[in-house]
Amino acid sequence: MSQKRETLARQKINQRLTESGEKERLQEMLRVRLIECGWRDELKEYARDIVKEKGVDNVTVDDLVAELTPQARSSVPDEVKKELLDYIRTALSGKP
Repeated sequence: MSQKRETLARQKINQRLTESGEKERLQEMLRVRLIECGWRDELKEYARDIVKEKGVDNVTVDDLVAELTPQARSSVPDEVKKELLDYIRTALSGKP
């Protein structure tokens, strides 16, 4: 799939989920699951470690976000990713 086509598909999916109200439910489900599996606490600890290492006066919010983002994305458990994908598929199919 070309980059442009993939971008358009993502936009359509996002629009459909937003219009149906499923996007908010999806975000809440994801938030709850990430808390339940300990992902949020692990990321907080990682952020604390970065601040300790660099010093509170030597790290900006932008620096912290830049370092946390790749770690955050790569550490989402596969089980949560699968649940999220299944939820999206169900929401887009229109089946309960």
